Amino acid sequence: MNIFKLPDLGEGLQEAEIVEWHVKEGDTVKLDQALLSVETAKAIVDIPSPHNGVIHKLYVSAGDIPQVGDPLVEFELTDNDAKPAASQQDQGTVVGEMESGKGVINEAPTAINGAEGKSGSRINIKATPAVRALAQRMKVDLSIVTPSGKEGVITAADVQRVAKILEEAGPMEPLRGVRRAMAHIMTQAHAEVADVTICDDADINDWPLGTDTTLRLIRAIAVACEAEPSLNAWYDGHAVGRRLRKQIDLGIAVDTKEGLFVPVLRNIAERAPEDLRSALNQVKSDVKARTIPAEEMRGYTFTLSNFGAFGGRYADPIVVPPTVAILGAGRVRDEVIAVDKQVVVHTMLPLSLTVDHRCVTGGEAARFLAAVIQDLKEAH
Repeated sequence: MNIFKLPDLGEGLQEAEIVEWHVKEGDTVKLDQALLSVETAKAIVDIPSPHNGVIHKLYVSAGDIPQVGDPLVEFELTDNDAKPAASQQDQGTVVGEMESGKGVINEAPTAINGAEGKSGSRINIKATPAVRALAQRMKVDLSIVTPSGKEGVITAADVQRVAKILEEAGPMEPLRGVRRAMAHIMTQAHAEVADVTICDDADINDWPLGTDTTLRLIRAIAVACEAEPSLNAWYDGHAVGRRLRKQIDLGIAVDTKEGLFVPVLRNIAERAPEDLRSALNQVKSDVKARTIPAEEMRGYTFTLSNFGAFGGRYADPIVVPPTVAILGAGRVRDEVIAVDKQVVVHTMLPLSLTVDHRCVTGGEAARFLAAVIQDLKEAH
């Protein structure tokens, strides 16, 4: 027999949600035949069979979320030269009888290091082993329990109180698929990026009627990247270095009911507006149909979030590593402003630019945003 485990799917991903199996126990499969579909990194991909053989056992079902290295399927190999995988080897079992003690042990509370508070700081949780066992049985996360015991010790009553509150609140809905991937990505971004956001408005009063706002934003980003190339870059926090990118591959944030997708428009500075609009329509259609290839959502160098299509004026967009900048565009509005010391009403486009301050200076960010605004002011 040979056990096939969830392989490394790249990009540091440590888990995948099982969408469906294409085989069942007892089926004969060939090398590279699709075994199952999984969802990760906002894409659904097939995992092929690594062997010729007969399916002996499926370890996971649709909806399960195994970690990299967890067993997926067990084969009975049909290859003559096949050898059992190392993963099959016995990892150790308990043999014999275990006696239970009858004595009473008075346990002192111990601190559990490593829990993380809302601010990201490390916190200590003081609880006896018995209380920790109770919390595990009642499925209560001790990091959310307010202690009432002496010197900050969590008591059994504390655990029971929280368990009752959670029961009244109803069952927790696990995040799956796109939303789960988004949660992991946002957690990473919050932990790593030193983000700074600056906001301003672009006067677009001279735009002709029917101007495509998204295309104008794309053009302005290309112009600004030329003027201030430090924002079209990837930053490596471990090596403390950056890679300035000549080609601008723009990630476009697309909101769906399943969650946030970021398909990529490649080489925006060298493409005609008609080509960009056609490509944008295509990727949005592919996202909606969930047919967009994973490769079309990787490798972007700058991000645009046109959230104003739904509402809101300014925002604090999140930079996702390894990129160093994201531009958010709010809702277009008419506003009373002063022009040549005269009060007028002009159409304004609010902008919010977030940069990773580890490698982008305030001056670079301000010059980039100024270049965006200057290009947007132009009538054509």
